[in-house]
Amino acid sequence: MNENMILSRLEGVAARFDEVGRLITQPEIISDMKRYVKLNKEYSQLEPLVGAYKEYENLLSNIDSAREIIAEESDLEMREMAREELEALTEQREPLEEKIKLLLVPNDPEDDKNAILEIRAGTGGDEASIFAGDLYRMYLKYAEGKKWKVATTSFTEGTVGGYKEIIMSVTGDGVYGILKYESGVHRVQRVPQTETQGRVHTSAASVAVLPEADDFEVEVKQEDIRKDTYCSSGPGGQSVNTTYSAIRLTHIPSGIVVTCQDEKSQLKNLDKAMKELKTRLYNLEYQKRMDAIASKRKTMVSSGDRSAKIRTYNYPQGRVTDHRINLTLYNLNAIIDGDISEITEKLQMAENAEKLKENGMA
Repeated sequence: MNENMILSRLEGVAARFDEVGRLITQPEIISDMKRYVKLNKEYSQLEPLVGAYKEYENLLSNIDSAREIIAEESDLEMREMAREELEALTEQREPLEEKIKLLLVPNDPEDDKNAILEIRAGTGGDEASIFAGDLYRMYLKYAEGKKWKVATTSFTEGTVGGYKEIIMSVTGDGVYGILKYESGVHRVQRVPQTETQGRVHTSAASVAVLPEADDFEVEVKQEDIRKDTYCSSGPGGQSVNTTYSAIRLTHIPSGIVVTCQDEKSQLKNLDKAMKELKTRLYNLEYQKRMDAIASKRKTMVSSGDRSAKIRTYNYPQGRVTDHRINLTLYNLNAIIDGDISEITEKLQMAENAEKLKENGMA
């Protein structure tokens, strides 16, 4: 991608930025909350690009000035200073162009959203439930490090520990854009707690990460929902309260069922359950888009394909392998303790590389 192409694209971005800036001050836009929120989000996304455009224009102008001095100045000292400046400016150019290319890649509008994260035990019986519990703690520790807020909405405990299923909401900056890479099947290879002869077994748990739907994105008719209430239950099946505070919502047209028993208040549980229901309905359409994207990409880095085996945690070798990008790290204990940043960063880099190719900027 040459200088003229970069400038041409940036000029288009700057023009759109100015247009959006004008639109969000107009009364008819402000009164249309759905459009106003959408335009505000677009304005925020374009702002870094406009800043990079000004920086790039200034850099190119300074490069031209330095070349002009070298070509026309008779003073040797001035020419030498210009050469040094040109060298320094030229070194800045390539990194800035790479930064601009990445900024020009269209963002997934879902990336800034909060997320619903689901972990379900797969093959492996009791050991799969224990592993699902390990993954839950891994994400909890990672979220704590990112200053994200995690709230469990529903869970079913395993018979000897861990979880058969656990669903939580994760709130914070850019949550979905980072956690989306975790969707898929996670495998563990280790000697289970239930194994008496020391043999290594392979078990699995599936992870699904869904972008949380904004209220204005999904309209749910009350007549399409059946609401049931029941007593919340705690560890061991004991009742944690005697009031019917737990909520089960069934969306009749789609058959989607969500439950929430995290709060003592029925109203709070109803609010959380409605958010999750809207998210699941929204994701029926979102998954279609993700499948279309995945069909074009080789690594399926963030396809959201929940049946794909994406990662193996091998305890005897202390190894974690992400199969999408052939990344192997020998720091399993740190990773299972929440240090997954290196993996998510490498996955982001791989996806950005694919996006650059798609957009003809590689």
